[in-house]
Amino acid sequence: MDLWHIIVLSIIQGLTEFLPISSSAHLILPSQLLGWPDQGLAFDVAVHVGTLAAVVWYFRRDVLRLASAWAVDTSRGRVAEDSGLAWAIIVGTIPAGLAGVLLDDLIEAHLRSGLVIAASTIGFGLVLWWSDAVGRRRRELPALRLKDAVIIGLAQALALIPGTSRSGITMTAALFLGFQREAAARFSFLLSIPLITAAGALKTVELIGQGAGADWVSIGLGALLSFISAVACIHLFLKFLERIGLMPYVIYRLLLGAILLVVLW
Repeated sequence: MDLWHIIVLSIIQGLTEFLPISSSAHLILPSQLLGWPDQGLAFDVAVHVGTLAAVVWYFRRDVLRLASAWAVDTSRGRVAEDSGLAWAIIVGTIPAGLAGVLLDDLIEAHLRSGLVIAASTIGFGLVLWWSDAVGRRRRELPALRLKDAVIIGLAQALALIPGTSRSGITMTAALFLGFQREAAARFSFLLSIPLITAAGALKTVELIGQGAGADWVSIGLGALLSFISAVACIHLFLKFLERIGLMPYVIYRLLLGAILLVVLW
């Protein structure tokens, strides 16, 4: 890939992984509108590593606290606030993991089209608006229970449909359950860690199986830029979420979906 392609695609991945606007919808645009070549599996692995490193680094204190509490409390047969949240993350990851294993071939065969991405970008954008409009936004993260994690985890499984947005659909579910915007976003980000880890591991295994040579400069630059853009994205999103709400992202999704429909129809 050209240097310009690496820079743009890395930043797109870093931003759209965590904003509720769908990374798949954005990654289809350069190839459809500009004729850019496919970035390749090695580059996909690199940007996944970059975004994973970003969310782990940003929430490093939470990750260490939750992991430590889970290990200690589980060994003692008890559940406290932090270990309960860790269990919620584990439970919330299971539906998407199972759906990915069972439905990946079906999705790959029937749901990867540009029109599906456009429709889901618009449709789930409207659902995001609805959840933000009717959600009571009173519950904080310590109030999250396993049944909430199951519901949010089932919603996360819908993100296998291209154009849905993993962060968007998990925040949507949390808002419907009455959580505050920031609480919904924080749980969504924490919930992304095991899923991005699994996705990156699967892509790495696939890459090793291909036995192709690697362009380490492109891989390193892609990982670095996706890391930087993802950290900035998480920080600014959480900082301004309560101030600006989710309507700007809803409007953006509607416009993006409309552009995709015009280009791909």
